[in-house]
Amino acid sequence: MVVVIFRSKLREPVDPEYSERFARLLELARTVPGFVSFRRYGGEDGERLALIEFESDEAVLEWRRHPEHLEAQGLGRERYYEWYDLTVCQPTRAYSFDRGQRMERLPD
Repeated sequence: MVVVIFRSKLREPVDPEYSERFARLLELARTVPGFVSFRRYGGEDGERLALIEFESDEAVLEWRRHPEHLEAQGLGRERYYEWYDLTVCQPTRAYSFDRGQRMERLPD
């Protein structure tokens, strides 16, 4: 499992094209073999956090190099974002909780 942590803040005023482009990119990301999930959260100060999971580094690299994603990265720096931070990591340990049972998914 590889987790991409994307923290960002959109420029004001928000480009009206952003939402449409975001929806398109999420649709494309879901087609990448090894894509697992996407979740997005927002703070009161406008900071946003996206957690994207892939099965492998290869899947992350495939997404990173996708032509439409490359184009959107440039537009993000040019038009959409005030700032962003991107971190790619592999969890060393993960736990789940379901109806009172704790299950370890990765060894210590």
